[in-house]
Amino acid sequence: MLGAVLATLLFATSSVTARQSIQRLGSSTANFLRLLVAATLLGLAAHFWGVGFRGPCLPWFLLSGVIGYGICDTALFLALPRLGARLSSLMVQCLAVPVAAITEWLWLGARMGIGEILASLTILAGVTTALLPDRGGPGTNGEHSPIRPGFMAFLLGGIAAVGQGLGAVISKHGQLLSYKAGFPIDPFSVSYQRIVAGVVFGGVWWWIQSRRNKAERPSSVAVRQNPKVPTAAWVLINGLSGPCLGVACYQWALKHEATGVVLSVTSLTPVAVIPISRWINGDRAGRRSLIGGAVAVAGVVVLALNR
Repeated sequence: MLGAVLATLLFATSSVTARQSIQRLGSSTANFLRLLVAATLLGLAAHFWGVGFRGPCLPWFLLSGVIGYGICDTALFLALPRLGARLSSLMVQCLAVPVAAITEWLWLGARMGIGEILASLTILAGVTTALLPDRGGPGTNGEHSPIRPGFMAFLLGGIAAVGQGLGAVISKHGQLLSYKAGFPIDPFSVSYQRIVAGVVFGGVWWWIQSRRNKAERPSSVAVRQNPKVPTAAWVLINGLSGPCLGVACYQWALKHEATGVVLSVTSLTPVAVIPISRWINGDRAGRRSLIGGAVAVAGVVVLALNR
């Protein structure tokens, strides 16, 4: 459980610093650079202290990386400037819980009880309430987002949530198969094998965006908010806290706990985001967003107790 708690704090830090990187570099560039940073650090740890790029379940981890690091993170980085750090985290982390539970039920045969179904519906209701904008508030629910969210912002957040849930289940499945094959794998090596696929996906997406001349113009808002912090520092913190240490702790937790339990704990990331985002970005949570977030978190707690 300690791994899930650490992952939650690290994911919250990553979400807030990611917004700073996006405002300075654009979504595709910021995402690709932070994946490169994380892949380098994870590669060093995996090859020196782990199994590196080996193992009987490498294909499963690569598939998990394409979905989790690739599709999920790309959608998340496109949603962040539209929804803000707090609401993006709320939507992705909370919705990933029922997605993972349903996937485990349909694929791995893990049945869902009445309590789990009701808890999942509660989570959906809470996230929906939180995503409804407060009247008269700036941006989304009090966050100073440069783009007023619309259907595309919510769609991207939904895609990221599905990717988070599916990626976690596939990764858990790969770890179980590795253990049964007599080849247990450490969290750093799992994260490294997954992020290699994510770097390839992120690099292709960045190249496509560059070829289409879709590069986003950096925003001066982030620089004005934190003029003394260089862009490279935000990229480094983002890469270290999220896809490197955060995911390593996440894989550590998955190795010892059920997927639904781990996702239930990490779904508290939006709560951890609130003070960090207030300190760095000056964001304030609106009343409806706080109520919806509390409902979603309550649903997560009930789901965890029923698993």
